[in-house]
Amino acid sequence: MKAVVWHGIGDIRLDEVDKPTIQDANDAIVRITRSAICGTDLHFVRGTMAPMEEGTVLGHEAVGVVEQVGDAVRGFSPGDRVVINSTVSCGACRYCREGHTAQCDVANANGPDAGTAFFGGPASTGPIDGLQAEYVRVPWARNTLHPLPDTVSDEQAILLSDIYPTGWFGAELAGVRRGDVVAVLGAGIVGQFAIASAFQQGASRVIAIDGLEDRLAQALAQNAEVVDFNREDPVQAVKDLTGGVGVDAVIDAVGVDAQHPVSGPAAPSDEEKSSFEQEVAQVAPGAAPQGDLWVPGSAPSQAARWAVEIVAKYGRIGIIGVYSPTVESYPIGAAMLKNLTIRMGNCDHHSVTPPLIERVAAGLFEPTALITEREPVGDAIAAYEAFDRREPGWLKVELTTA
Repeated sequence: MKAVVWHGIGDIRLDEVDKPTIQDANDAIVRITRSAICGTDLHFVRGTMAPMEEGTVLGHEAVGVVEQVGDAVRGFSPGDRVVINSTVSCGACRYCREGHTAQCDVANANGPDAGTAFFGGPASTGPIDGLQAEYVRVPWARNTLHPLPDTVSDEQAILLSDIYPTGWFGAELAGVRRGDVVAVLGAGIVGQFAIASAFQQGASRVIAIDGLEDRLAQALAQNAEVVDFNREDPVQAVKDLTGGVGVDAVIDAVGVDAQHPVSGPAAPSDEEKSSFEQEVAQVAPGAAPQGDLWVPGSAPSQAARWAVEIVAKYGRIGIIGVYSPTVESYPIGAAMLKNLTIRMGNCDHHSVTPPLIERVAAGLFEPTALITEREPVGDAIAAYEAFDRREPGWLKVELTTA
């Protein structure tokens, strides 16, 4: 079968690999009908989230049809349509029972202290072969799959595998309340769903901050107020928009591959650029750009710094943009002086996703307008390259196998 396989930093290939088989009684085999490329996948290719194991199949978003189940899997049968959670969880440990499934004690083969287990990630997350393939093995299927009602299409469901739940989780981490003014840093696909989720959770205003015009246009289409950090200082802009107070809550949907402004009043000084360059060297020492491909973000701590600066005193920050364990720069002193609450982490998909499936099934939210590219899995590498270059319009890439 065909699968997108990681061979090294800057080296991914569409390979022929063996079809997966049941390895444990808790496994299921799923035939994939839709998968997707996520910005997190780009971290692995750029080298800003490492180390990876060569031969790992990439991808952590997919929809498909159950083909086979292990003897211990109850509640699912061959022929069921399912959405696959990006994170893997057993459903029985202490953390799963509390709904904190991203910190399952059992799913990560590296042990209970290793943290989140997810598909297609680095060695520290399992590793577990990912979902950009024709067939996948799903560990702990009883808690890692969700059944899909007939009223939810595959195209809607692919956004329920990770992106919509993660955006919703980001708004929860930021403690969004009715009437809040919320800033979303990053208007990529995660940021777009964070904008939607913030409004759905009661925000009265959402301010989206990014440096790409097409992303800001999409945010504006969701009725967010937009700030282009290449044209104006986002900190001053937010202050101006909030009567000098700052926002009540910030959702950082950027993470380690943040870019600093290339123009405008917020462009960094030579000293600041040098500091950012040191951060990049620390975060991605093995980076191997190929021209304009696979280039790490120019300012790993930029979004974190802006978040602390634009939020009001006693404000709240939710971080869902991915930061690797090698990131050590954070403005903790400035955050402490403002009495901020900062929460972060990977989405608890198993507990977050079911109400969102119901919301889409009921017609309360239509997510597919945010899919901008639809490509067959055979064209996945070219799609990765266009997405990595941030080509205009490439907001969310759906890969089809059927």
